[in-house]
Amino acid sequence: MKKLYVGNLAWGVTDDDLRNTFADFGSVASAVVITDRETGRSRGFGFVELEDGGDQAIEALNGQDLQGRPMRVNEAQSKGGGGRGGRDGGNRGGGRPF
Repeated sequence: MKKLYVGNLAWGVTDDDLRNTFADFGSVASAVVITDRETGRSRGFGFVELEDGGDQAIEALNGQDLQGRPMRVNEAQSKGGGGRGGRDGGNRGGGRPF
């Protein structure tokens, strides 16, 4: 199983669009476009989990056009090990209090 990051997505790309785009390379376990919590609008990136064919998908699809924009496709990086700071996600001032 390989988890892929897919960036530079057009605002109209859906989970199904991602699933269909990557299905040619292997069995898609999941495909999700990340959306803003408050507005529900796409944040312009997503993740695809492939049972197999992940490396081939990266090689074939990185830079390829999907709905008018060249996708960035690479292996997803683990969230663990430090990162963006505390509970506020690295917000340095402003923001809402907790």
